[in-house]
Amino acid sequence: MYEQKKREKTLKSKATKVTVKEIRFGPQTDEHDYEFKKKHAIKFLQDGAKLKAFVFFKGRSIIFKEQGQILLLKLAQELEEYGKVEQMPKLEGKRMIMFIAPKKTK
Repeated sequence: MYEQKKREKTLKSKATKVTVKEIRFGPQTDEHDYEFKKKHAIKFLQDGAKLKAFVFFKGRSIIFKEQGQILLLKLAQELEEYGKVEQMPKLEGKRMIMFIAPKKTK
């Protein structure tokens, strides 16, 4: 019993912990803000964290769904050398969410 718990504890401590960092955009995020957040996204991916990028639609801004999708796809294309898209942009409620996983370091 004791040995089993000890073994489980060591396995748990050796398991890799996946951190997920979030980056939030608005549907009409300007170029400077976009570049600033992209720089943070690159840093997160280089540190080995997963990235959850989402566009948050407030009130009637939900009519700009296409702009939000274009923004996320542009981000995915520019982060191609740092990570790969796990989930393409998908609308969930008032958010359009996309996940990017870091590329494996050799």
